[in-house]
Amino acid sequence: MTVHAPSFTPQLLDYLRQISEPEHPILAQMRQDTEHHRLGKMAIAPEQAALLTWLARLMRVENYLEIGTFTGYSSTAMALALPDNARLTCCDINVTFTDIARQNWQRAGIAHKITLHLQPAIITMDEMLANGAANTFDMAFIDADKPPTPHYFERCLKLVRSGGLIAIDNILLNGRIINDVNENSPASHAILRDFNAHLPHDDRIIPLTLPLGDGLTLIIKK
Repeated sequence: MTVHAPSFTPQLLDYLRQISEPEHPILAQMRQDTEHHRLGKMAIAPEQAALLTWLARLMRVENYLEIGTFTGYSSTAMALALPDNARLTCCDINVTFTDIARQNWQRAGIAHKITLHLQPAIITMDEMLANGAANTFDMAFIDADKPPTPHYFERCLKLVRSGGLIAIDNILLNGRIINDVNENSPASHAILRDFNAHLPHDDRIIPLTLPLGDGLTLIIKK
């Protein structure tokens, strides 16, 4: 029985990508354009996008919510994977990054599937809940600022239908999550440690955390 996975060197990662569905050329170009940016690590890893889109296809997702859009890699990957009648709701506050995302959506020919809300995501989600959108989303992806993660999660739990999926990125904080919290720790450290610790005991959900990227948590809403 295999207990520990092999060390995933760049060469082994390249091999895994060669035997999986090829990355769409537009996504490959987007990743190349972003990786030289000082905040390029904010984009999800190709393996994370591949898993999320694979799951979305399996679930026949038609209504998708994204919290944190950056330059649009994850939303473009999802829109390319979903049918033409699918609708994506994206939330972000950064005009500069989302202008790049809009250009990428146009280039990929999927802009008609996406609605972008440029305001704090919590406001957008509260507005959607007030307008009757509870239990209407098939899938949600949280990849935004870390301190509000518990608040994003609670609202997504209301917006996503029973049997739907919530994915949360960067739950490892670049490996710092296992370190003790001290006076020099950012607020996100204690918040995410507490959030992660409570997930297995939340009887509303079925959580699974995978060692992809900076840690990817997948949550089924019961």
